[in-house]
Amino acid sequence: MPMNLKVGDVVEMKKQHACGCKEFEITRVGMDIKIRCTKCDRVIMLDRETLEKRVKKIVVSI
Repeated sequence: MPMNLKVGDVVEMKKQHACGCKEFEITRVGMDIKIRCTKCDRVIMLDRETLEKRVKKIVVSI
């Protein structure tokens, strides 16, 4: 089931990032989705299907 993700949403991932954080802010939505770690600011780009598999929940929706 596809998620309705918007720029500014914060999502909790199932696995920790290298810095230990699990929360990422959506910074771009399109064919690929760009997410930014809320702890170390690293930017990652994922295709929608991969991101949706890795998201545990949407924490904040602005």
